[in-house]
Amino acid sequence: MDLENAACVKAIQSRDARFAGRFFVGVVTTRVYCRPGCPAPLPKPKNMRFYAFAAAAEDAGFRPCRRCRPEAAPGSPVWNGTSATVSRALKRIFDGDGHESVEALAERLGLGSRHLRRLFAEHVGASPASLQRTHRVHFARRLLDETSLPVAEVAFAAGFESVRRFNDAIRATFHRTPTGLRKPSSVTARPAVARADERLLTLRLPLRLPFDATSLFSFLEERAVPGVEAVRGHAYSRTIESRGRAGVLTVSFEPGQDFLRLSTNLTPGPDLLDLVRRAGRVFDVDADPLAIAAVLRRDPLLAPLVAARPGLRVPGAWNPFEMAVRAILGQQVSVRGARTLAGRLVAAFGRPLPRGGADGLTHVFPAPAILAAADLSRIGLPRARAAAIRTLARAVHTGKTELAAPRGLDDLEQRLCELPGIGPWTAQYVALRAFGEPDAFPVGDLGLRRALEAAGVPADAAALRERSAAWSPFRAYATLHLWSSLAAPAGKKETR
Repeated sequence: MDLENAACVKAIQSRDARFAGRFFVGVVTTRVYCRPGCPAPLPKPKNMRFYAFAAAAEDAGFRPCRRCRPEAAPGSPVWNGTSATVSRALKRIFDGDGHESVEALAERLGLGSRHLRRLFAEHVGASPASLQRTHRVHFARRLLDETSLPVAEVAFAAGFESVRRFNDAIRATFHRTPTGLRKPSSVTARPAVARADERLLTLRLPLRLPFDATSLFSFLEERAVPGVEAVRGHAYSRTIESRGRAGVLTVSFEPGQDFLRLSTNLTPGPDLLDLVRRAGRVFDVDADPLAIAAVLRRDPLLAPLVAARPGLRVPGAWNPFEMAVRAILGQQVSVRGARTLAGRLVAAFGRPLPRGGADGLTHVFPAPAILAAADLSRIGLPRARAAAIRTLARAVHTGKTELAAPRGLDDLEQRLCELPGIGPWTAQYVALRAFGEPDAFPVGDLGLRRALEAAGVPADAAALRERSAAWSPFRAYATLHLWSSLAAPAGKKETR
């Protein structure tokens, strides 16, 4: 990744925390690397070295600063300055468990492992293995700092196979032991809860400001599936299932903070990193509002929308399969109608929570194996859509169709559209919400056409494709701005 030296120096000297996570600065005199906004004395420009990723700084021999905690900064936007292939590889690494081999990663991307390593050396400055290791180590540091989990539990929750390897990795990165890193005032991970046999784990999800919490939580509230999701103000709760365990996860936001607070009653395990990653995807925490706004406000149509909703996020989805089913349910019906159908589906086929939850949370969304054989006529679903859901569920359950986008939007749309009942709109909507594809664009969406017509802009597909080219690579955010510009209309509309 190319970094403009003069611009980075100015960002460091300004101590502007909005640049946190966009790049890192290594100081050659101290061998420490920091994020923009660090309160430590400013180094001389001649002693600064700039890196796009923390792993690159660590590979160059720098260790994380103990004051600004660069590992606690928001994640680097994977589209920022990298090739399309590297961007997809980075998303795979940060969305995975940190154990996928370079060979397996390259195969998923459709290229050779040697070529992938060359691309990473050119665009990232660190190997895929270094990024995986840094990702696990920095997550472990967060657990040490924000929870009172025992060190052994931290090691396994962060994806390490043994405590010894965990200790070695922490010492190599931070030059201290795990217990030496832990603050005496660490937030307890085990506050009193309603039942003595449950533990509530709480963590922070860092994000970049501005953050339009009102739009995001309102979007999720309007579409919350009864029994599975609930929204109260700036708090979103939902049922989750992982490694055969069912529980509840809540994400909340307090105005003025630069993080979301996540809590779950599931006992920490090797899947904790995946749970945190999924929650972050729902709230689009890795988005870079400055970069997105710089592109979209060039269009006179979008400029006032961007100004009206700074920090607008693309609402994500907890599970790609769940999102695909909900997208099919929402074809040709209103948002309210789709929500009603989803609630019926969950009540009829979902897995009940062992003891139920607060806010009406009662079921986990049904798994592919269940819906593959379900009689969906019981919930009043039209025959064609019922068949589409069953076919999708069978394809996912048997492994015939993988709900992932390692080779980009076009490949994902092609694979989804091979299934009956799924067209380009559904595929792009799933890409937009389930995979966080920043350039996903459901060009045939009724809401888009209405927003453009309200602004007096041609709304046919050809004109929209031509105009949207200037919005790339952030067409998903342009879509949200256009949707948000509409007052909630009465009557039927395609579900978004």
